[in-house]
Amino acid sequence: MNASPSQPHPAEWTETQGLLPSVERDLPAGRHQFHKEQMMVQIREDLRNTAVTPVRRNPFLRRAVLLPALACALAGAVVGGLALNGGDANTSLATGPALTTRIGAADARGADRLLDDISLAAADTSEPTVRDDQFLYIASKVASTYERTVDDKSTLVSQKLHSRQVWESPDGKDGWLVEPGNTDEGGITLAGPNPVSSAYDRLTRLPTDPEALLRKIYKESDAVRDPEVPRDQAAFVAIGDLLVESYPPADLTVALYKAAADIPGVVAVDDAVDAVGRHGVAVARLDEQSGQRTEWIFDKKTYAFLGERTVQVEPNETFKKGTVIFTVAITQRAVVNEMKEVPGRAG
Repeated sequence: MNASPSQPHPAEWTETQGLLPSVERDLPAGRHQFHKEQMMVQIREDLRNTAVTPVRRNPFLRRAVLLPALACALAGAVVGGLALNGGDANTSLATGPALTTRIGAADARGADRLLDDISLAAADTSEPTVRDDQFLYIASKVASTYERTVDDKSTLVSQKLHSRQVWESPDGKDGWLVEPGNTDEGGITLAGPNPVSSAYDRLTRLPTDPEALLRKIYKESDAVRDPEVPRDQAAFVAIGDLLVESYPPADLTVALYKAAADIPGVVAVDDAVDAVGRHGVAVARLDEQSGQRTEWIFDKKTYAFLGERTVQVEPNETFKKGTVIFTVAITQRAVVNEMKEVPGRAG
């Protein structure tokens, strides 16, 4: 699916002026399993503590329920039982207060029809030919919300919306990441001996029969998911991860949408806004344990994939209703000839 969105508009949240000091934070047991920003803290620690090159991971997906051979890999962080207690190196992006949004109405009966329309649009999308010597380029805007503790006082803060650019070879063994505030100015290498599981070459080998694909998703998801994450939610999240920072072939994209229609609890949402403020319809599912709803956002007319967000729809002691836990807008996908080449600009 090749998203080439129109000019972005301001996102629907507030931003503050001051910067908060770096502190240590500790979340209640299980809470960190589904919060992407806390995963980013661990990734930044990894990058600081690695002398030469970072551990081969996809630093974009801060999930605890990913498939080892399907979704973009951060499963190692979960399997290893990482304790996400550490300094917040990203003070330049922590602007607070918490991002908030209006919660769209959910319609369980409308999900099948919406996914049918999205599948038809995806099947009608032209698919580029990708050579082994080329790179997949994905640009996005991201932000997230997390709990920060200063002198025993906890406050919700949010990252400033910021850009992210990723280049990845089709085999998933070479790549580059530029994300101001999370990487050096010039970016960091993603090269490593083991390909990420979202690599284009691997995606081309996944089953395109929706039933077979969903069985594979459930099987591999069950092997790595945290027990506190419901099984159906883990499968839904795994599919979503393949829609965001990867480049699935058109036939696989169609199969992913059709597979999602068979996951219990999937709903249609009448209005959702992505990280750059584009309104669309959404396919979503509520995590009954955390009270958070993961939403895949699509253009209301073309059904092009715009992005994803996770919203707190059932308040708890940490997050009030309407808090945006994580949001991403895909602004460009392309196939380029060189690492670090930006489409429309050489080099």
